[in-house]
Amino acid sequence: MVQTINAPPRLVWSILRRFDHPQGYKQFIKSCTMIAGTGGSGSVREVMIISGMPARTSKERLDKLDDESYVMMVSIIGGDHRLQNYHSTTSLHETEGGKTVVMESYVVDVPAGSSKEETCAFVDTIIGCNLRSLARVSE
Repeated sequence: MVQTINAPPRLVWSILRRFDHPQGYKQFIKSCTMIAGTGGSGSVREVMIISGMPARTSKERLDKLDDESYVMMVSIIGGDHRLQNYHSTTSLHETEGGKTVVMESYVVDVPAGSSKEETCAFVDTIIGCNLRSLARVSE
């Protein structure tokens, strides 16, 4: 997934890198509690999802946070959802004119009873909403 944001990478990164505060731009998160760490690599958070979504909680680990190259890697390690073995990598890239291109890729197991297309459509929808929200907040 790719989103161009009319803001410099440094500003976008200051919002995105807040592992302890994803609700700052992610619309589907009600609250976040840090379980381990303070927001650096190895930290673990539990997020409460807003009602109406097909989950209530997600437990996530920050696998990598690189402030120099603007790269963040996150794994979902628990929760009451169907995203098993989910790992994402988000990176920021500066364009001419000072804009930011955000790229987010992921891998996830296809749950029993779902197709690859259904799983990807669901995850792509969530990521797309999150990236558009990140753009609104950053701009």
